[in-house]
Amino acid sequence: MDLVRIDDPADSRLDDYRSLTDVALRRVHEPEGGLYMAESAKVIARAVAAGHRPRSVLTQEKWLNAVSEALGDQEPAVYVVPAAVAEQVTGFAIHRGPMAAMHRPLERALSDVVGDARLVLVLEDIVDHTNVGAAFRAAAGLGADAVLVTPRCADPLYRRSVRVSMGTVFQVPWTRIGEWSDAARELRALGFQLAALALEDRAVPLDCYAATRPERVALMMGTEGDGLSRAALDASDSVVTIPMSGGVDSLNVASAAAVALWALTRA
Repeated sequence: MDLVRIDDPADSRLDDYRSLTDVALRRVHEPEGGLYMAESAKVIARAVAAGHRPRSVLTQEKWLNAVSEALGDQEPAVYVVPAAVAEQVTGFAIHRGPMAAMHRPLERALSDVVGDARLVLVLEDIVDHTNVGAAFRAAAGLGADAVLVTPRCADPLYRRSVRVSMGTVFQVPWTRIGEWSDAARELRALGFQLAALALEDRAVPLDCYAATRPERVALMMGTEGDGLSRAALDASDSVVTIPMSGGVDSLNVASAAAVALWALTRA
């Protein structure tokens, strides 16, 4: 590893970690496309395994072995700093392990992401980064082949999304789709039937839908407050609901995704 020991929190080589807001990182013009932050050796390892390139790593001495294992054959600059310096630079006490400033990958084409997929999770306008990360973790753990996010959905590579997903945002292929007028047509052309998870009079219970599920399904999940938009519901081929009890009408979006994926991957 290219180890660089730094004791001065004002050192300009640490600037990527000084501007830790996701918006600031995306606006970094060099490298083109901006950066995102991977936190913890496990997350860094998953990012590297997915082909993402680290620009640098910020770590304390005690985590060097973990950094070496996580980086594999990658050789970015590794900035080794005392805990006090790390806290002054980032603005908080770092206890999850090393951090890496990663080059943001180019967005992939829809056909490339879903080429061999049978089950795809679609997140429409979900703005809470925790829910996005949790939905990706459900997708990875329960066998979804890909995740698609709409134009106004939170960025899966934002720090909190990455952290909550435990790095599974790098495991599951994903890309951003356009508005439903185009996205629905493109998905159908690729052989997908669109299933909207929503509370509607025409909705069929999840177990009934799973028993006769189409070969290729795009499972659509809506935003935290209002659920799927009217445009999404109008674009769907089926509306599916999870039967509930106890006076509860719905689950958190990530929990609902987990339940629905479990049912559909076992059909």
